[in-house]
Amino acid sequence: MSLPRRAKIQVQTTVSKDEFSYFSELSSASEEDDKEDSVWEPQKKVPRARKQPAAKESKPKRMPRGKKNITLKSGGSEGVAVKEELNRSIAIADVDLEENKLNTAQTLKTAKTKQKNSAQRMKKLKVDEETSEVSNLAGESNSTEIPSTSTMVEGVCKKEENEDDFTFGQSPLKRMKTEMCPQGQPVKFPASANTIKEEVEMNWDIVQVLSERTNIELWVCANIIRLFNDDNTIPFIVRYRKELINNLDADSLREVRQTLEELRAIAKKVHSTIQKIKKEGKMSECLLKALLNCKSFEELEHVSAPYKTGSKGTKAQRAKQLGLETAAWTLLENPGKLNLLSYIRPDVKGLSALQDIETGVQHILADMIAKDKDTLDFIRKLCQNRYICIQSSLAKVSSKKVNEKDVDKFQLYQNFSCNIRNIQHHQILAINRGENLKILTVKVNISDGIKNEFCRWCIQNRWRPRGFARPELMKILHNSLDDSFKRLIYPLLCRDFRAKLTSDAEKESVMMFGRNLRQLLLTSPVPGRTLMGVDPGYKHGCKLAIISPTSQILHTDVVYLHCGQGFREAEKIKRLLLNFNCSTVVIGNGTACRETEAYFADLIMKNYFAPLDVVYCIVSEAGASIYSVSPEANKEMPGLDPNLRSAVSIARRVQDPLAELVKIEPKHIGVGMYQHDVSQTLLKATLDSVVEECVSFVGVDINICSEVLLRHIAGLNTNRAKNIIEWREKNGPFINREQLKKVKGLGPKSFQQCAGFIRINQDYIRTFCSQQTESLSHIQGIAVTPSAGVEVTHEKQGKKKNKTSVDAMLKPNPLDQTCIHPESYDIAMRFLSFIGGTLCEIGKPEMKQKINSSLEKEGIEKAAERLTTTVQTLQIVIDGLSQPESFDFRTDFDKPDFKRSIVCLEDLQVGMILTGKVENATLFGIFVDIGVGRSGLIPIRNVTEAKLSKTKKRRSLGLGPGERVEVQVLNIDIPRSRITLDLIRVL
Repeated sequence: MSLPRRAKIQVQTTVSKDEFSYFSELSSASEEDDKEDSVWEPQKKVPRARKQPAAKESKPKRMPRGKKNITLKSGGSEGVAVKEELNRSIAIADVDLEENKLNTAQTLKTAKTKQKNSAQRMKKLKVDEETSEVSNLAGESNSTEIPSTSTMVEGVCKKEENEDDFTFGQSPLKRMKTEMCPQGQPVKFPASANTIKEEVEMNWDIVQVLSERTNIELWVCANIIRLFNDDNTIPFIVRYRKELINNLDADSLREVRQTLEELRAIAKKVHSTIQKIKKEGKMSECLLKALLNCKSFEELEHVSAPYKTGSKGTKAQRAKQLGLETAAWTLLENPGKLNLLSYIRPDVKGLSALQDIETGVQHILADMIAKDKDTLDFIRKLCQNRYICIQSSLAKVSSKKVNEKDVDKFQLYQNFSCNIRNIQHHQILAINRGENLKILTVKVNISDGIKNEFCRWCIQNRWRPRGFARPELMKILHNSLDDSFKRLIYPLLCRDFRAKLTSDAEKESVMMFGRNLRQLLLTSPVPGRTLMGVDPGYKHGCKLAIISPTSQILHTDVVYLHCGQGFREAEKIKRLLLNFNCSTVVIGNGTACRETEAYFADLIMKNYFAPLDVVYCIVSEAGASIYSVSPEANKEMPGLDPNLRSAVSIARRVQDPLAELVKIEPKHIGVGMYQHDVSQTLLKATLDSVVEECVSFVGVDINICSEVLLRHIAGLNTNRAKNIIEWREKNGPFINREQLKKVKGLGPKSFQQCAGFIRINQDYIRTFCSQQTESLSHIQGIAVTPSAGVEVTHEKQGKKKNKTSVDAMLKPNPLDQTCIHPESYDIAMRFLSFIGGTLCEIGKPEMKQKINSSLEKEGIEKAAERLTTTVQTLQIVIDGLSQPESFDFRTDFDKPDFKRSIVCLEDLQVGMILTGKVENATLFGIFVDIGVGRSGLIPIRNVTEAKLSKTKKRRSLGLGPGERVEVQVLNIDIPRSRITLDLIRVL
């Protein structure tokens, strides 16, 4: 029985006061909305001719249009005050209250004029009712929309209208889920909130399985699924929804997303398989249950293999076709009544002798045992607690087919054995590569003890006949168990173990690649220096490029240092360095790097470049040559020789590593291991996500950043970035974040995701506004007054009245230069008034002092409670208010290692203590550049937690590219150019 609509609303309102989150509230609200979608339509789509006669009757109930509040009364419930959305308006921060009143009055006046002749009274009332219901549900979320220009003072930021068609005068019901903020809501959800309805239903709960596979709490997994379903990006979730994910980091979120996508792919494949089998008319209740129980592709393959099109059918299927299935069931259910002799048919192949019948029954039983869920669960659990090893050995192949050098690479694995619980990820990847190259053969060894225990359990428990079975029947059952284990279960277990080990190794390899990439991207920039980039070479010379502190190309040249002209070229290099006052040389680590480094080190030691104190550093040039011939490089540096472009790229990698490296496809940057052996789709998705995370967390200045950098911000893509740049070129710089909503294709969801990561430099805006007041007013059609900073102007009215809106030119908002999200501006303003601070004090020592003294009196928890928000959101507000303008958290990390001299491999001795820079991190060890032209390896066993610095701010938990370390030489193998190191400490 269904309750009347009003009664339902009252029930939902009561429930929302308990510990239900905004997710669970909206699940019921969205169901109601879906039902009502057929009842009303947006105003612009309703023809005027459909005017209802009943509209006149309802007219006396409506309030005059000039008033904003409409009271709706029903049954004995309290009246619901609805703030009616008159027109689209934009929130303004830090404006005078008098101006707010003036703007609001003008908004109301305009609304009266434009809607004077509206004949859609009844329809409008229905829209208002919908708005009131959603507002009622969202009451505790602090996200009720207030259609006035003073929203910044009264509530949170007003959201933009529908992304697809910018219509006005309607309530964006379908957007409400994405726009509601969970500030002040309980973090944990009730048990019912953990149930998530998936498109494809299985016999297992996706939240439960996800929690088991990732070792993350149920409520967190449920939240993450909801957040991803709602198209939230990882950077946005990690920074602005911490309370919902229990403060997980980005890597953990990526792992959850990968596992979630895998589970959904399995569910989708299962249902497509079910449809195929149903079409062929082979579906049974037992088979359907087995398919819906599958949690992996291996299980699905195991269950569905016999039913594939073109399959000859299994031994069990052929036996069933002969009518022996009844005999098999009788043997288990009522063995006393089974007479196998009665099944003999001398003229039928497979039934002509007793032996054939016994074999047929055995095949059917073996198949039943291998498909049984309880049996498979038992054997898997048994294997978890027993010794199972994976073995690899040299394959028996002729030397003609395989290269001898390749065989030598796998020397470690030519007679290798290891417990599957102890084997390392890099060992699995190496074994798999050897097997693919037909150099190694691999097998999983399950001991006879496991098989015997399994058979004993089956006979005594799961497959015990219900009644006395004659010895010949028990023999058939024993043979069935042996056959089932050897022919069906053992291969399934082997595939399971191999697939699990490979999947885990691939994921770990991809994660390691992602961690290394993050380390590189977050290397501290070296701003304010003029740099000389050197792309070393022999025959074709060394390419030089001098770039200014603002990354402009000042000069390019080619010098031949290694063709007997070194002395002549030294004068040219000195002249260039002196002319441009450049004292830092950046050398790429490619061909001729060692000789070029020795050349510069020798000149520096002789003080040749005096009075300049020249230093140099080595930087990875991986991907520079690929970038130099790309369309992106051609667009950025038109007409420049590609060889010289790579020298420019090398210099810029030190000046601003993030801005330069995002131009190169991540897999070409040269960090990681076995990157060609892992899933390329997974690798690309992870690396792109890491780039997005790094660029978003560093933030970009919207008015000076490049399109390449902008497209990696969370919520943006190539088209949106291009549209932002075009808007900027056409209309001048962005004055505040709200103007982003005017960009084509950037709807409310995109704005929500990207707004917190986009910065607007206030000094730049103030300078621009003072210099360009007249031209800006000419372009925008807006009267700008120095005192007020903003005047409201009306746009030209179009034919459709509901398309007309009042636009306001906004003042610069100092909060736009911080990491505070616009949805939290209200909290920031209330916090400022609470501590007695002002917006002009952001990032100054006075602000830090006020915040500290305020939090000393009452902790951050009480302050958050007073402001009706979460501790995590308040912490972001505090960080944003206390960080200085143009704050860059990369400055806390290591800068490149600048040097003046060089060490040779022959100079090394065992026991020497050196400093070096981490070049690459793998699963088996850390490669460190100690300045001898060959990286040394710290075996992973030597990298212990005690040696990693706990006080220093770290970009990741382990060591990664760019970090400076102190090492001791353990072993030097000069013929093989191998250096083994021990980690002493991280500098």
